[in-house]
Amino acid sequence: MSGIFGVSSKSDCARTLFYGTDYHSHLGTEFGGLALLGDKFTRQIHNISQSQFKAKFYSDIQNMHGNKGIGVISAFDEQPIYLQSKFGPFCLVFNGLIENAETLAKDMLSKGFSFSEVSKGTVNSAELVSKLITQGHDIIEGIEKLFSVIEGSCSLLILNKDGVYAACDRLGFNPLVIGKNSDGWAVTSETTAFYNNDFQIIKYLEPGEIVLLNENGMTQKAKGREKKQVCTFLWIYTGFPASDYEGINTEIVRERCGRCLARHDKDIEIDSVCGVPDSGVAHAIGYAMESGVPLRRPLVKYTPGYGRSYTPPSQETRDLVAKMKLVAIKEVIKGERIALCEDSIVRGTQLKNFTIKKLWDNAAKEVHVRPACPPLMFPCKFNLSTRNINELAARRAIRSLEGRDIEDLSSYIDHTSPKYKKMVDWIRKDLGVTTLRYQTVEDMVKAIGLPKEKLCLYCWLGSSLNGKSPKKTKASSVARIKEERLCPAR
Repeated sequence: MSGIFGVSSKSDCARTLFYGTDYHSHLGTEFGGLALLGDKFTRQIHNISQSQFKAKFYSDIQNMHGNKGIGVISAFDEQPIYLQSKFGPFCLVFNGLIENAETLAKDMLSKGFSFSEVSKGTVNSAELVSKLITQGHDIIEGIEKLFSVIEGSCSLLILNKDGVYAACDRLGFNPLVIGKNSDGWAVTSETTAFYNNDFQIIKYLEPGEIVLLNENGMTQKAKGREKKQVCTFLWIYTGFPASDYEGINTEIVRERCGRCLARHDKDIEIDSVCGVPDSGVAHAIGYAMESGVPLRRPLVKYTPGYGRSYTPPSQETRDLVAKMKLVAIKEVIKGERIALCEDSIVRGTQLKNFTIKKLWDNAAKEVHVRPACPPLMFPCKFNLSTRNINELAARRAIRSLEGRDIEDLSSYIDHTSPKYKKMVDWIRKDLGVTTLRYQTVEDMVKAIGLPKEKLCLYCWLGSSLNGKSPKKTKASSVARIKEERLCPAR
């Protein structure tokens, strides 16, 4: 995941851009970038893998000025890109995943294009997006051409003399929201960026919609479409608790998820409820409210500086963060029967080795794990989120039970089937916990409150974009994305 923010104001907007972009720091840990336009473009990009965004950019922003700008917290690519084009100079940031990036880049190279930005041996996706856009007659046509050729998703911001162009991906998978305050307009991935900057939410962009923000206000440049598939994982895990998507608050959804989990747990006795910090906490709050069992903190996160073990691209770094960020409190754990709420189980390795182990090592009596979403079956095709298919905990379980990879997963996706129950029990034994009970798709959708057809459920169901759920999905076709470009989860 990445997060993007843009602003166009009557006065200098450097301070607003700085803080608005910083409110996306939970979405990426590799690069931060800012671009401002006043009399000229000024641009800064820093590696933030070992330090926080504010520390890297605080001194820079003192010398950056302009009344319009864009910023990004990036999970992989260095952004913003600056390009001198037939449209004039512009800067661009984006959030998404161009699944067919390699094919598109090869095609452009064969046509005489060159790429100057290379990240870890691959073409910088932001530069690819920028150059694809320049193949249109103007910026709007260029964005629409981009949307027509990419596989995956791409929401983007373009900064040029006209102002800030904002375009939401054609599925609405990576939402963009427009806000207004007394000094101007802004666009954000996370509505959290609005509240302390005094912006009021004006509009959630529709899929494929393009708008221009400048000193004259907001102008629609291309209409969107009604059909959308918003990323469900935003509410379950990746989104910040204070953020709203489609007008639905993340914290409230997580509380409702926890309540749903608790309703299915009438057959177990527990002494306390806890959430894996930070994203599992709200799920645990809902579980505690519904069950009446006390919420406690047997595991606490040591300062926000460690961030998420989910986002760093290096496995060694992910494991180190997972180990060091959580500190166990033996006095809270010893002898307790604990319901442990987690946002999801992807690989399960970090949950097993660096969370559950700490509970057992400190004399927990029982550990009951409750993920707030169903077993993940397919790597995400639309953003840098879930991992290579071969490492998903559910797929490892199925491979072990079947003795091979299978194409028809329908019986394992159906939570009422015997095969599903065997898969869950295999994962339970692998984690080494007392019980394991996943959220169902139906309860997860109900907790969010949107119609099922407006949510992307690909990670769990493998559903295609027309809403059909194919019974056969070859592992080779789902795992096309290069391993090093994915941000593995827990």
